[in-house]
Amino acid sequence: MKTIGLIGGMSWESTSLYYQYINHEIKARKGGLHSAPLMLYSVDFAEIANLQHANNWPMLGQQLANIATKLEGAGAEGLIICTNTMHYVASDVSQAVRIPLLHIGDAIANACLVQGISKVGLLGTRFTMEATFLRQHLQNAGLSVLTPGESERNLIHDVIYQELCVGKINPDSKQLFRAIIGRLGENGAQAVVLGCTEIGLLIRSTDVDLPLLDTTELHAKAAADFITSD
Repeated sequence: MKTIGLIGGMSWESTSLYYQYINHEIKARKGGLHSAPLMLYSVDFAEIANLQHANNWPMLGQQLANIATKLEGAGAEGLIICTNTMHYVASDVSQAVRIPLLHIGDAIANACLVQGISKVGLLGTRFTMEATFLRQHLQNAGLSVLTPGESERNLIHDVIYQELCVGKINPDSKQLFRAIIGRLGENGAQAVVLGCTEIGLLIRSTDVDLPLLDTTELHAKAAADFITSD
């Protein structure tokens, strides 16, 4: 099996899910006592979040690129960034190393292709919903992308940073997300992308009528595909 490097800690709440999901996939595929050969570099998210909200993406790109080179030097044969938002600097990371970066947008697009989905709603941080780095990636794959209105984007952003990233699950926030997902469906979305790796902690497919695409699960499966590839 190949060794994969994880750039995580953004937040550690969802990075712990990556570790579980990847190992569950390897166990299911290989059986016995098999587990995933991986390396995790977990950052201090407070520092990252401060730079995000200061819009200092060049500094963030440099920091993640430095981490990527460390993982490559330690023997990683591929990389994943364990967060949607930090794919804002995916090109900085991929250009800093010779090994492949498994882009979360590809995992989403592949799942849509398999399921025959062409129009999705996108939930995530304000950065993910408002910037082009993920929306354009999905549009380049042939998908139409809907996002909530500005006030709803602000509410979603606050729930992610003030609640989910610190492990707080609020029933009122779940109802808020259910209502927003319902409106995206009314506007034509065939499925909704949980475009923040923490959202799956709050909302499940059984909570809504519309299909959900959990990016944490999809990205972890792509990592397992890489690990088990020849």
